[in-house]
Amino acid sequence: MAEDFVLIFQEEYRALRPRAPMPPIAVRFRRFTSLNTTIRLREGQIFASLSDLLEGAPESVLRAIAHILLAKLYKKPIDPAHNLRYKRFSTSAAVTRQTELIRGARGNKRFFGPEGRFYHLEEVFDTLNARFFGGLLGRPNLTWSEGMSKRSLGHYDAAHNTIVVSRVFDRPSSPRYAIEYLLYHEMLHLKHPVKMRGVRRCVHPREFKQDEALFPQLAEALAFIKRL
Repeated sequence: MAEDFVLIFQEEYRALRPRAPMPPIAVRFRRFTSLNTTIRLREGQIFASLSDLLEGAPESVLRAIAHILLAKLYKKPIDPAHNLRYKRFSTSAAVTRQTELIRGARGNKRFFGPEGRFYHLEEVFDTLNARFFGGLLGRPNLTWSEGMSKRSLGHYDAAHNTIVVSRVFDRPSSPRYAIEYLLYHEMLHLKHPVKMRGVRRCVHPREFKQDEALFPQLAEALAFIKRL
């Protein structure tokens, strides 16, 4: 399969750079945890690494990937048709589900537990669940982050069914409403999964934002987070 992809790369290279000498091209599939692709030019040779999830992709999609990678490498305009073709493939329901399953099976999720020094995430989750969701949300894995991250304050990992909250909130100076809002926001991702609008992922659909606005101390929580 990699040999066939080398031929595709060569053809796309010639289309992008019709008069330039063609360098040796090496392609390999690797056990990535997502649809990762990388390309490098090293000592006059092109090295491309692609997720093994792409091995069964249609030739038109593989050709689009080759074109996109080479265009980025040589700073050429990306053909909109190739770009659209790859986006439609990568955001399709089947590929998205397969990627999540692979991430869950291969990815390592470091788990530090829900119990902090000042706040217990399970207690906060259960309180919010009863208050806003009628107790109907299944509790995912809850964990504090490893470090005091201020760049990623919280996120929901669907592949591992885990909500991670930055440990920067686990201190006496953090008002409870701030951590409640942050966890409430991530809980809304359980209620409102990511939707596709054409080839675009809609992470915060209208229903999500409407529910988020119901949090009574939204303005105060956002102001506190902004100060962080």
